[in-house]
Amino acid sequence: MKEYRTTSGEVLLYQGKPDFSRIEELSIGAGDLWHSALDQGYRDLFPEIVFQTAVFWWYVNDFKNVDTCISWRINPDAFIVRKSVWDTIGGFDLDYSSKTLQGLEFAYQCLRNAGAIPMYVKGLFEGSTTPIVPISVADRYIFFRKNFKVDHTFFMLYRKGFWCIAEWQGFFKSRKYHKRALVEVIPPRDLQPIVGNPKVSYIIPTMLRQDFTEQLILDLSKQTYPPTQVVVVDATPQQHRNPNAYQNNNYPFELVVQWQETKGSCRARNEAIALCTGDYFIFGDDDICIPGDFIENHIRILQTYHSGACNGFDIRADHPEQNLIDLNRKLDELGVSRWKVGATPIFSNANSCVKKEYVDQLVGNDINFDGGYGEDGDFGLSLVKLGVPVLFNPFSVNLHLKPSSGGYRWWGMQSKIVGRKRKKQPWELDVPVKMVRPVPSPTVMYGFVKHFTPQQLIEYKQKYFFLYLFKGSKWSIPFRFFKLPYRNWQFKKSVFYAKKLINLGVRH
Repeated sequence: MKEYRTTSGEVLLYQGKPDFSRIEELSIGAGDLWHSALDQGYRDLFPEIVFQTAVFWWYVNDFKNVDTCISWRINPDAFIVRKSVWDTIGGFDLDYSSKTLQGLEFAYQCLRNAGAIPMYVKGLFEGSTTPIVPISVADRYIFFRKNFKVDHTFFMLYRKGFWCIAEWQGFFKSRKYHKRALVEVIPPRDLQPIVGNPKVSYIIPTMLRQDFTEQLILDLSKQTYPPTQVVVVDATPQQHRNPNAYQNNNYPFELVVQWQETKGSCRARNEAIALCTGDYFIFGDDDICIPGDFIENHIRILQTYHSGACNGFDIRADHPEQNLIDLNRKLDELGVSRWKVGATPIFSNANSCVKKEYVDQLVGNDINFDGGYGEDGDFGLSLVKLGVPVLFNPFSVNLHLKPSSGGYRWWGMQSKIVGRKRKKQPWELDVPVKMVRPVPSPTVMYGFVKHFTPQQLIEYKQKYFFLYLFKGSKWSIPFRFFKLPYRNWQFKKSVFYAKKLINLGVRH
């Protein structure tokens, strides 16, 4: 490994011949490892990762038509990495005979465990003429043994074929290897003071929770860096509204209240986005409470890491009456495990911050998710597919109160009912659900079909039924086998509705 010292004094290590004119700019960004491997034949290499992640992990596939994006599929002969990251993880694991998998495993550890971000950068390295070293069957099983629960190794053996001798040989060879010790997490950078005077619009969709919303607005008025604008879109039916709500005019920001006539939280957020004027949009649920530095830390982390979006730290309350004292206690119990930045594997509309330019590119939430679940992950993954590193932000924390009533899920509760008492959900379109309730949620299935390949949907189905049959009490396995045809019918109904939504296309 050769060394390069930046103007700030940081040491970077590299292999190959990078474009040195770009290194300084990259070093102040969100990434910790940079490569051009997607243009060197490494795109979507090691597809067997799907046997562990099915389609739930955002980074199963590499992203197309972007100049930069998060990617763990690196060329081991052409990459740059921060020396501190290389030393913390310990470099390549030499238990693998394939240098290809040594590189993949290192970048995988960066992304999934260490809080370091591997980035594809178009043109940073020239096209490689070095042939890719194939990944052996034994190395593949060793990777699974070292990184995942043994159940996933068995599942891969099942999917690759019990009848294949080479698979059994790789399986048995991997048995002498133990699960890799957890790598040390890369410490977060010191947050820099806010540069300039960026405007912040805070978005709150709400329904039947006016008291919780007013408390959140009060928390926002006490921020060390207050928002410029708070936009409330309230779907509370007129007969349940408190006419005195939202009447306080002493807030240090513009309060915009719009009564929602449409249905669904996705539509509500889109209506709010159309009213926003800020440079940054913060999305929040109506049932959270936040400390005074909440907004300030959202802006500081995005400016410090030169990123366009982040997902805050959502802490679940034990009951709706808890407050910031309870939040601080919960954070103290977490200790140092709280402090991990890196690329978030999830996205939550309860606590997230996105630069206006990227919200504008996406237009807003996909309203095909209304009446179900999955809109948060869809929005986050859509940002990542634009090339935006979506960070996990442990500095902006909320306490999620989760009251038992109210909220947009009040409409979605109808999805659990069948028969004449059921009220039609938006995703049912022109084919109302009758006596067979689709499971999983059709909107969650829509997200799978929208973002992942048909083969990965097959793998998801295989794992879904594998877990259904064999997880849980052994005594109930015969009963689950008996119910299998009905569960398969429910699954097919879910896919049916998902594909109808796909045919409609993304809607806003």
